Amino acid sequence: MNYRGVLFLLGRLLVALGVTLLVPGVAAHLYDESTRGAFFFPAALVGISGLLLERFFRQQDEFSLGRREAFLLVTAAWVFATIAGALPFMIYEGPSFVIDALFESASGFTTTGASIYFDVESLPHSILLWRALTQWLGGMGIIVLGIAVLPKLAVGGMWLLQAEATGPVGEKLTPRISGTAEALWGIYILLTAIEALLLFSLGLKPLDAITHSFSTMATGGFSTQNESIASFGSPAIEWVVTVFMILGGISFALYYHSIRWRWKPIRENRELRLYLGILFLGTLIITIDLLSRSTTGGVVEVLRYALFQAVSITTGTGFTTADYNQWPHVSRTLLWILMFVGGCAGSTGGSIKVVRLLIVFKKIVADVRRIVQPHAVIPVRVGKVALSDSVVSQVMTFFVLFLVFFLLGGILLTGMGVDPVTAFSASAACLTNVGPGFGEVGPMMNYASIPALGKCVLAVMMIVGRLELYTVLVLLFFHRFR
Repeated sequence: MNYRGVLFLLGRLLVALGVTLLVPGVAAHLYDESTRGAFFFPAALVGISGLLLERFFRQQDEFSLGRREAFLLVTAAWVFATIAGALPFMIYEGPSFVIDALFESASGFTTTGASIYFDVESLPHSILLWRALTQWLGGMGIIVLGIAVLPKLAVGGMWLLQAEATGPVGEKLTPRISGTAEALWGIYILLTAIEALLLFSLGLKPLDAITHSFSTMATGGFSTQNESIASFGSPAIEWVVTVFMILGGISFALYYHSIRWRWKPIRENRELRLYLGILFLGTLIITIDLLSRSTTGGVVEVLRYALFQAVSITTGTGFTTADYNQWPHVSRTLLWILMFVGGCAGSTGGSIKVVRLLIVFKKIVADVRRIVQPHAVIPVRVGKVALSDSVVSQVMTFFVLFLVFFLLGGILLTGMGVDPVTAFSASAACLTNVGPGFGEVGPMMNYASIPALGKCVLAVMMIVGRLELYTVLVLLFFHRFR
């Protein structure tokens, strides 16, 4: 195990994170806010800590990282990013805010969007920008960004990318892994900029346009408004955000293929078809349910609410335009189910991922067919690709582990006195990186009422969910794999 190499690269990442903390610090200066120290001091602390790690653990020769080192670096990077990201909140709010600050930071970097703030509109502009920026950085991935801007981080090759990537497989788009990271971040920045310009053209202030674009493309959900997107009262803004939430839930590898005029991988992508089909079907069912049980609102208005909420929950964004806690049982149940779907593999969306659900379904069908035809060779296919038994086994194990973590989180919270609906929806919302749940953590509420220990549990679940279980589990049971 090359611990020196891991610590050296972690130092480089901390230096980059320290530089990032200067951005909201500059915003605080421009807005003449008293929060400058809440960013400049952590920027210096994190940056100097990174430089010291680089200095003391510098490698004399070229080195590379194996799978175990990659898992350790990725997990350490996310934990330290969460701690560093919490510093501005702690300095701004005071020492008693430690647990809440860590929760808010973990929620940001993991793009969960669960918050402990009741009145975000009263927060300084710089704090609002930092909340959105943590989500934007976490959306595409801290390690992926590091690989793109810090060539030394490419020493881990595909291991690093796969340890942080969302989905069962990682696709190498260019011959160099750093080129793949650059391509992904380039597309991410371009889509974010386009959305920001559109929102600005529709009348949003620059800060609102930028922060909501950050949150949308990261499928995060932090807003500058107490009532989220609903506060703007603009159908046009809702449609723009809806479209970009859908885009955020699509594999970014497909965008790379499109700009290279490679349409075949897009046409033949079964996961994309199923993803869009789930959004369509979910929207249709919710629309019919709302129309059949409500006397207010026309078809177009109800359709807009249904589509927005179905997309927001499925992709794990967590923006809201309505209090779906008050919706009929069928709509609420469907939103609960959509929470476990997630976006496509390789997207910024959270949760289980569409391709895993597709593989689980095909595995079940294949097993049923084997009962009828015990001697037949029936491979599990996604499109024209026959998956290996190891890949199918990993997906099935992931599916079971995901449900176990969800149940364990809910049980722990109920043991702390949280009511069952709130406990299990909070567990699901944090593990799937959705954010808002039901009950006391519904769309018009927040996580402030959760006990301090419960917030710690949920913060861990956010990170575990964002790193998709295996990365953290391998690290926990590392000694067994030597």
